[in-house]
Amino acid sequence: MSSFNTHRRRVYDEGLPTRVRHTNMRSCLVHFAPYGFRATYHHLCLSAGIPRDLEKDPNSLIRAVEELRDARQLWLADERAYANSRRVDKARGLRQVKRDESWRGWQRGWGNIAYCPEPTLHPHEPLPAVVERVLRSSVLPDEAPALTCRVCGNRDNTSAWYDGAYWIHQLCRECGVSLAVQRADGPDPLLAADHARQWKEIWRLRNESPRGYPS
Repeated sequence: MSSFNTHRRRVYDEGLPTRVRHTNMRSCLVHFAPYGFRATYHHLCLSAGIPRDLEKDPNSLIRAVEELRDARQLWLADERAYANSRRVDKARGLRQVKRDESWRGWQRGWGNIAYCPEPTLHPHEPLPAVVERVLRSSVLPDEAPALTCRVCGNRDNTSAWYDGAYWIHQLCRECGVSLAVQRADGPDPLLAADHARQWKEIWRLRNESPRGYPS
């Protein structure tokens, strides 16, 4: 698999067809997608103003990949600091991971530090602003029973979202971030098909946002 930086360089390569540059922008999301692949892609399409006809604004791909890169740089710095801290702890004989109140116990998968399962429901701010806030967040132990959103600070104000297959998420009503998840009783084929249709439209750059986010 090619690296994030390799795909980023291809986004900048004006000698490549615009569609290929677009594909490489999407490939960057395999390496880092703070809201999950689908919601992060949707966010970048809107925030960078990627048009359905890519030839109208190929520089929108550069705007998108640079916003993603800036957020990823913050995350990588945090990862390096954490790794250094773990090495120091191990050198002192403290091999068990310390319980902390950081975002690390909150993430859903590699780099998904504010997972939004519904692709069109996600924070509106630039990715670096959101990522930095999550990285600096903490939730005290006595707050653990509450569903506290590290992005917007919302507490115990959620709505249920079902993926139609396996999982029911409790989403923050303010920004769409998943605050809790539980196994669903059974599949809902019609709902799953509707989610698949919605994603196909997003993939084809026919983006809509039900929350008034500019498209």
